[in-house]
Amino acid sequence: MNGNTKQRITHGIVRVACVTALGLAFTVALPQAAHADNDKITVPPVPAGVEVDPPNEVVFVGHAVGTQNYVCLPSGSTFAWSLFTPEATLFNDKGKQLTTHFFSINPFEPGIIRATWEDSRDTSTVWAKVIKASSEAPFVNPGAIAWVKLQVRDVGAQDGPTGGDRLSETTFIQRLNTVGGLAPATGCAVATDVGSRAFMPYTADYFFYEDASRHGRYDR
Repeated sequence: MNGNTKQRITHGIVRVACVTALGLAFTVALPQAAHADNDKITVPPVPAGVEVDPPNEVVFVGHAVGTQNYVCLPSGSTFAWSLFTPEATLFNDKGKQLTTHFFSINPFEPGIIRATWEDSRDTSTVWAKVIKASSEAPFVNPGAIAWVKLQVRDVGAQDGPTGGDRLSETTFIQRLNTVGGLAPATGCAVATDVGSRAFMPYTADYFFYEDASRHGRYDR
């Protein structure tokens, strides 16, 4: 496989229309709400480096249902599954759709693919880079994808086409309370497996932060 072919496989698909993810969005029960009795959002204890420091504060949490999508590629002298995009929908505690989540090219970093969230109401969009990922026990369940802290500030954010800005002031995002989503243990071992894809169901809670010194909370 030449470099151009590999690049087309890994980067050519930035937003996959995944039937599996859509089906899960309607058939898998949403996670329990990450709220205390007073409706203040409660962030669970997290591994070192995954915490988000003040003055940033969490403004809403989205419960994700979808898939982590992998492709089999050469890896040195062997072969390995490589993540090419998540495909998920985030809901609030009442089951109302908040955002979609996928990989796409960040227009503020030409040619760079980043984790992306698009608001379902006003299409404001943010791109984020991973600052810290942890699979540390007992925080992360066995068989689940890592908990992750991602930075949006100074990476990429834009208003929707009509000026919507519900996501535009996001500074950090945490992916916590993950279930499933790991790459398959088999199916990517020989040259004939290259190009094979696997769509692995997962759920997670995504916590969105903003700079509390700049504005108040959005009503989600």
